[in-house]
Amino acid sequence: MSQTNLNVRIDEDLKKEFDVICTDLGLTMTTAVTVFARTVVRQQRIPFEITSSMPNKETLEALEEVERMKRNPMLGKSYTDVDMMMKELLA
Repeated sequence: MSQTNLNVRIDEDLKKEFDVICTDLGLTMTTAVTVFARTVVRQQRIPFEITSSMPNKETLEALEEVERMKRNPMLGKSYTDVDMMMKELLA
């Protein structure tokens, strides 16, 4: 099988941390990247979940509602007793 080069630009600190972990695992960075690439090809997917840290629409709406309530406390109800709050929430 012929070999080729893959050039990747990453943050210097990330590279150093990656190298330390690879070394601890008894791998070179090249071997680790090859394992990743083979797994992607074999599974036809990225072998781990990639998610966005961006809140979804419902969460953004809830955050906006909280901001409105902070600006105008009359929009919401406040409690001084947790038991009363839970009783009303569960009713």
